[in-house]
Amino acid sequence: MQDRVLVVGIDGVRLDVLRRLSTPHLDALAADGFLTPVEVDADTPTMSGPCWATIVTGVTVAKHAVWSNNFTGHRLDVFPDFTTRLAEKDDRPTFVAAGWQPLMQARGGGPLFRAPARSVYIAPAEDTPEAWEECDERITAEAVRVLAGENMAATFVYLGAPDETAHFLGCGEEYEASIRQADTRLGRLLTAVRSRPSYADERWTFLVVTDHGHADAGGHGGRTPEERTAWLAAVGPGIGAAPPVVRHIDVAVQALVSAGRHPDRHWSLDGRPFAARPHAVLLDMDGTLVDTESLWLRTVREIAPDVDMDHVLGRSVTDTAAHLHTRTGADPRELAADLEAHFLAAVRQEATALPGALDLLDLLQESGIPAALVSASSRPVVDAVLDILGAHRFRTTVAEGETPRTKPASDPYRAAARALGVDPAACLAVEDSPAGVAAAEAAGCRVLAVPSYTAIDPAPRRTVVPDLKGIGRRELWAAGL
Repeated sequence: MQDRVLVVGIDGVRLDVLRRLSTPHLDALAADGFLTPVEVDADTPTMSGPCWATIVTGVTVAKHAVWSNNFTGHRLDVFPDFTTRLAEKDDRPTFVAAGWQPLMQARGGGPLFRAPARSVYIAPAEDTPEAWEECDERITAEAVRVLAGENMAATFVYLGAPDETAHFLGCGEEYEASIRQADTRLGRLLTAVRSRPSYADERWTFLVVTDHGHADAGGHGGRTPEERTAWLAAVGPGIGAAPPVVRHIDVAVQALVSAGRHPDRHWSLDGRPFAARPHAVLLDMDGTLVDTESLWLRTVREIAPDVDMDHVLGRSVTDTAAHLHTRTGADPRELAADLEAHFLAAVRQEATALPGALDLLDLLQESGIPAALVSASSRPVVDAVLDILGAHRFRTTVAEGETPRTKPASDPYRAAARALGVDPAACLAVEDSPAGVAAAEAAGCRVLAVPSYTAIDPAPRRTVVPDLKGIGRRELWAAGL
């Protein structure tokens, strides 16, 4: 499956006006995904240049330094647009179609889109609403041709007529008619994508966004709610209800991940995606996929009945034996051997898959997402559990002793990601213990925590759920963001 994204930017569409109009194509996207307000942040002027720069770069004005419709002094060489990043970093085919000069030409400090793989610039014949409608029509026709017949990983299409109409005529009937016409053009773009012979073998994300609103009489640049309230419509794999807050800086990052590109941490982007297909899922074993934590605790408590769970949950036999040595004085090697033998026997006789575990593993296989088993248990215990879960469900497995350090160190998770050939930051780790969560987060993974015996609090890049039951694509794509 190929990941592809279409971003349509419709300039200057007030959300309150949009909501009272019939826009069937936007409405259909919202029904399948969401349409939500986006507030222009307090530091950004409500002008097209700064807002579009924030939308397509994923960083704030403090970084891209586009403060007006004159782009002179920008830092777009350091913080380029998402189509340029994909083209330059990954040699991915990208396409931009627009008619507003600062987006496309080197005048007034431009262009905003520095180096997409391909682009088309069609300027309006004059600066009037009628000329801009004709310009948008020609832009749409060219974009339809490219979308229907060529293999672009990411496409940005700009429609400017609604903004120009509001400038000339205010936010009245003509403005509403221009918004409806933009929706019709959006429908043609969507139809072009869905007509592709390869569409069934592609994962498409559609993002439709505006930069700012307008005052009633037309114009913008002020700080009224009508000017500062923008919006985003989104639909695609894993996209469900809108997050509590969506920002302009999130759009470019979402476009990147929807095109299959996990952002490099060195890019210093400010936005975050609201749905990102994990490049791999790295799963803890004991207490996460199989009901073995109770067996482990029982084994340990046979030696030290009052042991603190925090010192044994998610820990290796070696680490646990070292801790028990401080409490009992027994030889740690003998303790480790005794723990291993009793625990392995209990696993072979009593271990079962936890609710939702096999369904999650099957979902990963159906979705083409590689899975790895990452455990602090020994190889014999891991192999015994693989007989229960099915070894075929995992591309690789990591057991205690197979990395220089085990959990809570990051080594096991980094080793699993390396074996799969993926960036740990693009992986989702599924864990049940604080030690395991610490290991996964130290490796840079997103985390889905399913606490077993010890509470785990939500945190940035960490989602906490009570169990694995009912985990579907939307929950998986949103976890840890």
